[in-house]
Amino acid sequence: MTGNVRNLRVAAYAVIIEDDRMLLSRWLGPDRPRWILPGGGLDHGEDPYDAVVREVFEETGYRAEVDRLLGIQNVYGPMVRDGVEVDYHRIRIMYEAHVVGGELTFEVDGSTDQAAWFPLADVPALDHVESVDYALELLRVLPKDGRIESFT
Repeated sequence: MTGNVRNLRVAAYAVIIEDDRMLLSRWLGPDRPRWILPGGGLDHGEDPYDAVVREVFEETGYRAEVDRLLGIQNVYGPMVRDGVEVDYHRIRIMYEAHVVGGELTFEVDGSTDQAAWFPLADVPALDHVESVDYALELLRVLPKDGRIESFT
């Protein structure tokens, strides 16, 4: 299927919605900046719950508290990175959370450069990664097994 390069990335993300607005971070992806859920990769040995709280603070300046686990998105397939085809497996752990303190600030020298609140009705029109849609669908349907099989 792909070359010999394999990559597994496990990350934790927060779905934070207040007053019909969603908190998003602007990810500096390889193609262009796009909006993404605040969150990111786990450090070795780090609990996903701790990682999502840390990442929300790093990317947005807010202290967050996790309300519940929403589910897990499993994405697997080839991806080209720096001209090399990678057998890339992404596991995204998604939590519902809320802000308990801090103030909106931007990450410096990280994988994101902005954070902002957007009206929920405006989110579909944003240039965003597909995990935002997946998280909103998880929130809407709350599947018992924590995943959406037919999501595209």
